Amino acid sequence: MTSLPWRRGRDAAGPVRAVGEPDRAELAIEGMSCASCASRIETVLRRHPSVKSAVVSFATKRATVTYYPQAATLSTLYKPVQALGYGVTEAESAATAGADDAHRRSWGHRVILSWPAGLAAMALSMFFAADPWARWLSLALTVPVQFWAGWPFLSNAARRIVHGSATMDTLISIGTLAAFGFSAYQLAAGGELYFETAALLIAFLSLGRYLEARARKRASSAIQKLLELGAKNAHLLVGGAERLIPIETVKVGDRLRVYPGEKIPVDGEVTDGWSAVDESMLTGESVPIEKNTGDRVAGATINTHGVLTIRATAVGQDTALAQVVRLVEEAQSSKAKVQRLADRVAGVFVPVVMAVSVLTFLGWWLVSGNPAGGLLAAVAVLIVACPCSLGLATPMAIMVGTGRGAELGVLVKSGEVLETSRRIRTIVFDKTGTLTKGEMSVVDIVTANGEEAFDVLRYAAAMETFSEHPIGKAVVRAARIRHLRVPDAEGFHALTGHGVTGAVDGMEVCVGRRKLMTDRGMIIPDDLERAVSDIERLGRTAVLVGWDGRARGGLGVADTVKVNAGPVVRELSGMSLDVAIITGDNTRTARAVADEVGITHVLAEVLPKDKVSEVRRLQQEGQIVAMVGDGINDAPALVQADLGIAIGTGTDVAIESSDITLLSGDLEGVPAAIKLSRRTMRLIHQNLGWAFGYNLAAIPLAALGLLNPLIAGAAMALSSVSVVGNSLRLRRFSRTRPQDTVAQADLMDGELEGVAPENSLS
Repeated sequence: MTSLPWRRGRDAAGPVRAVGEPDRAELAIEGMSCASCASRIETVLRRHPSVKSAVVSFATKRATVTYYPQAATLSTLYKPVQALGYGVTEAESAATAGADDAHRRSWGHRVILSWPAGLAAMALSMFFAADPWARWLSLALTVPVQFWAGWPFLSNAARRIVHGSATMDTLISIGTLAAFGFSAYQLAAGGELYFETAALLIAFLSLGRYLEARARKRASSAIQKLLELGAKNAHLLVGGAERLIPIETVKVGDRLRVYPGEKIPVDGEVTDGWSAVDESMLTGESVPIEKNTGDRVAGATINTHGVLTIRATAVGQDTALAQVVRLVEEAQSSKAKVQRLADRVAGVFVPVVMAVSVLTFLGWWLVSGNPAGGLLAAVAVLIVACPCSLGLATPMAIMVGTGRGAELGVLVKSGEVLETSRRIRTIVFDKTGTLTKGEMSVVDIVTANGEEAFDVLRYAAAMETFSEHPIGKAVVRAARIRHLRVPDAEGFHALTGHGVTGAVDGMEVCVGRRKLMTDRGMIIPDDLERAVSDIERLGRTAVLVGWDGRARGGLGVADTVKVNAGPVVRELSGMSLDVAIITGDNTRTARAVADEVGITHVLAEVLPKDKVSEVRRLQQEGQIVAMVGDGINDAPALVQADLGIAIGTGTDVAIESSDITLLSGDLEGVPAAIKLSRRTMRLIHQNLGWAFGYNLAAIPLAALGLLNPLIAGAAMALSSVSVVGNSLRLRRFSRTRPQDTVAQADLMDGELEGVAPENSLS
């Protein structure tokens, strides 16, 4: 194996030995107590010679590391982290959930012990301060609080000191031990005691850690809900027999049976049966989707009606659900640019606060001659300082925001994407398959004077029954939707590029272009000619239908606009965004679709390779551009755009090239994603404003003796909880549907139920 030259990775702080393709790993970090811990771990990981990049999140307690496995094994990356005194293992979602529960319960037990003991010690100091028995009882009450309830602070601080570093736990330990030790000295010397200060400080801090752990649990609930959605068992078909097996034993290629009301066990393809499947857990779309033979189904979705037989196509970590969970976890561990200032501050926060505390004590002692007051002020400085709120301000909001997005079927791939989404000013939509359904439909039926629209569609469907052409299939589907009786046809003959001919009820029937009609001697009445010309002016494909020597009617066929495209465009325009359409179709067709949905900017007849150029041109004009697409030819433009949004029903290439994926393919996810991004970034700025403002105001007040240590402890405990609580407001974010979407959907359903077509259905 040949080693490539040393080089510096894009995100790395030290040299990287680039050998082969880099790999990605998620590490669970144990023992982090504040943002300075995350900053220190991130620094040592980035300095490792085999690491290309590393991101450590205090909120998720995880490190995302990109490294070269040919240069170092994953276990070698543990060593620099362990050298700092932290525990590290390869992260697994299910295991992390159990560890978080145990962590929360542990702090709950400490709250239960510390509060009664601390309050009792305070009562003794207030009412029985001069009694020897009360003084010794205060010591007895404080010892278990200091050395059992406060043990996590003490043990973490000791480990950091052994490894030559300091964290928030160091500040807490020094502060509480100073109050406890000074009180123990005063107990022997007959002076004033401060045992209640040490005990209640730990009580406040334990309560804060417990509330923070509960809030973290709620913040990560999106992933936990997804993990719990999977089926536990599957009905395996072997020959003619059926047996129940654990989901872990299902293999690719296995045939499985899924009964009504059951969860589909793994990703697969329907080989037999029909049903409607509730995919809301994956896509956020509440309406069940029909599934027939050949259709794909995703694991953990719910079979609502019929019995399905499926062939497993993906199991375990390869299923759609597992991939969504993995992407959400990666997004939650990522960092936004706005977090960099907080990280820099957190990196030097603890030593600066310790220096301020020492100077505070010396100042009170040397200047005012009050060492006892100086001690209380120094303890208050140590306790009131809170790098935790700084460290949690950004990642907690990202964690909740991306999790909520996943619940709504909006998959955001990183924190930076949220930041970019907020700045978008122009949105460019691909046409086919994005704004439109991507399949041809009959949207107009026109007739010559004296003819019936029913007959025109029936005869056309009779001829097209044998056709594999998309237009032919659209004609047959239109007749079936309207429950028409389609007669039998004979002598079917397809004329490439012109249409089809045959016989129905002994008459020659022609379906196709004008040239086919004239070649077959069919007369085209003037009124029908005008009506067909009107169809063509709308950018639709016109198909003439004639029999018995005369053209009797025409069909307008087009790729129909999605029912909610218009309301979505109007909603985006209402958000002060410029909306454009880009397509390779001719200008007339593109303009027709644009007019229907309310778009004024049209980029038509654009070759796939030129879509990138058009997006780049908009960027050069100063626009921050989002591109929405679904096809392979959209992938380069999705990458070029400042924000790429892929329709989840599109191609894998488009999805991989995007920053946001709409899992349901529902266009309503576009404004939802932008609104969620804006809301998340607004909360991040609120969190950072609170965290910086709190520390800038609280530390000077504590140094001046204006904050009692107990008040400082309560403020510090609540500062982190307030940041987390503010972030949790994102859990209430909902994807509001444009008001007229439902009405339009109901109207379309009415048309499809077989309402008799008029002479014009446009």
